[in-house]
Amino acid sequence: MAGHNKWSSIKHKKAKTDAQKGKFFSKVSREIIMAVKLGGDSPDMNPRLRLAIQKAKQVNMPNENIKRAIIKGAGNDADTQLEEITYEAYGPQGVALLIETLTDNKNRTVPNIRAILVRHQGSLATSGAVSYLFNKKGIFIFEPHSDENAILESALMFPSADIDTKDDGTITLLVNPDEFDPLKSEFDGVNMAYEVAEITMIPTNSILLSEQDADPIINLIEKLEDDEDVQTVHANFDIITATE
Repeated sequence: MAGHNKWSSIKHKKAKTDAQKGKFFSKVSREIIMAVKLGGDSPDMNPRLRLAIQKAKQVNMPNENIKRAIIKGAGNDADTQLEEITYEAYGPQGVALLIETLTDNKNRTVPNIRAILVRHQGSLATSGAVSYLFNKKGIFIFEPHSDENAILESALMFPSADIDTKDDGTITLLVNPDEFDPLKSEFDGVNMAYEVAEITMIPTNSILLSEQDADPIINLIEKLEDDEDVQTVHANFDIITATE
C-alpha cells in the first residue's frame, strides 16, 4: 500500500522545530503589525489579530514583544509600512508554489526570491498561473487517535466542514474561511485540543512524488522560508511512501 500524507507531517514538525528556535519571532511580529493595520488593535474585533497572537504564544514570544508589535501596527511608523504580496512560482517537478510575503521593500524581496528559485531549479510565474490551483481554507489538525466523534459533534453545525483521518491517525478538518473563527471558538469552548489551527491555502490537486523527488522541493521551500520577507510557502505536492 502507499500513503501520501508525509509532506503535511514534515511541514508541521518543521514549524514546531522552527518555533522552538525562536525563528518565527520576526515573522509573527510582522503578521501582528499587518493584522492591526488592516483590522484594528482589538483582538475581540479582529480575527486575524487574534490568530496572530495565538501563533505568537505558540512560539513563546514574550508578551512585551506582542504588545510592542500591536503598538507599532496601531501607529504609522515609517519602519512598519509593510506590504502584503503573494508571488507565484514553479519548483522542481513542475510543483506550483504560492509565496506569501510581508515586506517593507519589494525591490529587495523580488530579487531575493528569484535568486533562491533559480538556485534550486525553480522560476517565478506570471500572476494567475498558479493561484487557481489553491483554495483558501481554515484547517484544524488533531493528533493521532483523537476522539473523531467529539470533533464531528462540534463541527456538525458548520456546513463546509470536511474531516479526513490520515494513515498515521492524524485527523484533519477543513472549513471555509468564514466558518473558521466560530468553529475554533466552539473547539476552544469544549477544550478540544488541536495541534494546528490556521487559515491557509489548500491545493485542489496534489502532484504525488517519491521521497527522493520531493527532497529538492522541500529544500527549496525551506530556503524560501528562511528569507526575512517570506511568511509562508504553499505547494501542491505530496509524498508517496511505501508501506507494508
